[in-house]
Amino acid sequence: MADPARARKMADRIKEIVARRLDKGLRDPRLGFVTITDVRVTGDLQHASIFYTVYGTDEERRDSALALKAATGMLRTEVGRNITARLTPSLEFILDAIPENADHIAALLREARERDAETEAFASTAEYAGDADPYVKPREFEADDESEDDESQSA
Repeated sequence: MADPARARKMADRIKEIVARRLDKGLRDPRLGFVTITDVRVTGDLQHASIFYTVYGTDEERRDSALALKAATGMLRTEVGRNITARLTPSLEFILDAIPENADHIAALLREARERDAETEAFASTAEYAGDADPYVKPREFEADDESEDDESQSA
C-alpha cells in the first residue's frame, strides 16, 4: 500500500498526461470537447479512475465515451511512458456529473428563494395569536409605595 501523498501525486501526473494527450487530439472523430476533471488512484497504485465532462448533447457524450473507451489502451501506454512507476495502472473513464449536479443545485436554490419570499409575504400580514410579548416578566414595584409601607409598619 503506497502512501496517500504518492497516490495523489501519481493521480495529478496521470491527469496532466491524459489531458495533454487529449489536447493534442486523438484520431477518433467521435471525441467531443472533453475536459478531465479529476483522477483518483487506488492505494496500491494499480487502478486509476479518470473523471471527465463533455460539453454538448447526450449523443456527443455517448460518442465521446465510446471514443475514450476505444483509446484506453493507447492512453495507458502514454501514461506508462511518462510516469516513474514499476507498473502502469489500468485506466477507467467515468463521466462526471458536475454540470447536471450544478443545475440541480441551482434549481433547489431558486425554489428555496421562492419559498422564503412566500414565507416573508405571509409574515408581513401575520398577527400575534396572543400578546405581542408572551413571556412573563417579574412584577415591578414603585419605590415610593414601598417606603411608605415600611414607615407605617415600624410606627
